[in-house]
Amino acid sequence: RCGPVLEFREAESTAITGNEAALAACVDALQTGRIVAIKGIGGYHLMCDARSEPAVRRLRERKHRPEKPLAVLIPEDALSRSAMATIALPDDVALTALRSPLRPIVLARKSPTSVLAPSIAPGLGEVGLLLPYSPLHHLLLTDFGAPLVATSANISGEPVLTDAESVEKRLGAVADAFLHHNRPIRRPADDSVLRVIGGIPRPLRLGRGLTPIELRLKTPVKQPTLALGADLKNTIALAVEDRVLISPHLGDLSAPRSLEVFEQVINDLGRLYAVTPARIVCDAHPGYFSSRWARGRDSEIQPVFHHPAHASALFGEWGLEQPILVFTWDGVGFGEDGTIWGGEALLGRPGQWRRVASLRPFRLIGGDRASRDPWRCALAMCWEADLDWPGGPAERGLARMAWERAIHCPVTSSVGRWFDAAAALIGVAQTQSHEGQAAMMLEAWSTASQECVEMPLYSEAGIWRADWSPLLPMLMDAEKTIAERAASFHASLARLILRQAERVRQKYGIRQIGLAGGVFQNRILTEQAMQLLADAGFEALLPERLPVNDAAISFGQIVESAAGSG
Repeated sequence: RCGPVLEFREAESTAITGNEAALAACVDALQTGRIVAIKGIGGYHLMCDARSEPAVRRLRERKHRPEKPLAVLIPEDALSRSAMATIALPDDVALTALRSPLRPIVLARKSPTSVLAPSIAPGLGEVGLLLPYSPLHHLLLTDFGAPLVATSANISGEPVLTDAESVEKRLGAVADAFLHHNRPIRRPADDSVLRVIGGIPRPLRLGRGLTPIELRLKTPVKQPTLALGADLKNTIALAVEDRVLISPHLGDLSAPRSLEVFEQVINDLGRLYAVTPARIVCDAHPGYFSSRWARGRDSEIQPVFHHPAHASALFGEWGLEQPILVFTWDGVGFGEDGTIWGGEALLGRPGQWRRVASLRPFRLIGGDRASRDPWRCALAMCWEADLDWPGGPAERGLARMAWERAIHCPVTSSVGRWFDAAAALIGVAQTQSHEGQAAMMLEAWSTASQECVEMPLYSEAGIWRADWSPLLPMLMDAEKTIAERAASFHASLARLILRQAERVRQKYGIRQIGLAGGVFQNRILTEQAMQLLADAGFEALLPERLPVNDAAISFGQIVESAAGSG
């Protein structure tokens, strides 16, 4: 008999083999509220009834994923407008992307009449949907007849698991049962994720259907070059002459299995091109896993700073030739002055970027801990502006002492941490359990009218810095609703982009403006900024083939390397 053979296993029960029997047992398990790890094309998914709040909560508790959004696999017959309204409200562009042969996860606006469990995407305004992309998924949904949670079967931050032994060993405490098949998966492939921004479906994660992706260089490399990307949302890129091959999403390199797959993919790319890289490009941060890995090789090493790599990725994707101003807004990146950047505007071209705009710097209380505790960012910014905020936990006294003495309080200009501070000040999030949660919740609340707060610009060593302190009283104004304050915050940042761009245009005559960095995954901010820029006579550019986040860093490193010395 042709095709994969299914096997259904439950703890301490006899395995059920044979496709029809195994599939029936799997459907029965899902219908009775159990969690099943199901093998697909690129790895296993953890699945459960997406309508069942108890089942979804159990999955979250067992996977130690308290609030990070979960994707939902929906039947083909849910695409009719009446049926879709009971799940989500995708616009026409999102629906087209959802139906495409790539079968990505597409973010869609939540429906007020949704049958989905509330804890699938708590506190957010959108939910990730995907259609079945394998025969097994079609059979499963035909028999089950309703949406299923379909989240990667992995330990958080690691690549998806691909073989029966590993998934049963590592996720035995998460899944109640397993549906295996006997077709080997040689390399893991996570689902691609798209979000419609500015009327175009743009990738947030490169995975199945989109990778490996090949781009061309205007300036070829003179020797085979390997770029290691960032440590989070990692991808790898290999360049030979004018061709660049970019890997799928590999995850967080601090996870042991991610490092294992990282090395596998490096070997795969070398075999595909039949080359050994003569040069390795890595992030300039000496503490990155990827940077330490590079130093252990025999090849020539070229460090590239994080934000120039962001700017060069956009420059290279668009095939530009003339200088451009790129706003590189994200959470964290090692800056050329030794501080933590994240709110920069870089002018120039690959190999020749210079910072011309930024934010007023502030100190991050606790360093990396501030990214998990937005209240730390809120207190730091209030104290920097000589304002008092009564929020924050009991340890604010210790935090004040550390801040005053600058103990483990690195200086930053990060817009990502500014979003965290705003979420805490408004009352949306004091802590966060996953990357970007506070900013995502702030965006979900941004539904009211827009009232800008002007931030004064001042020149410091040739850099137009924005003084964010006038925003703080508005964010703490309890007379305004959460929605009004969230909307004003977004509108004020969009207006800031325009004002800084206008200052740079006055001096340098620049017309093209690029937006790069994880902050621009935010649809509301990005669309507002692009509209303001267009109205003022600028051409605003946003990535379309690569994610705007750190997944594009590897390509940007290649572009920087080629521009520097080929």
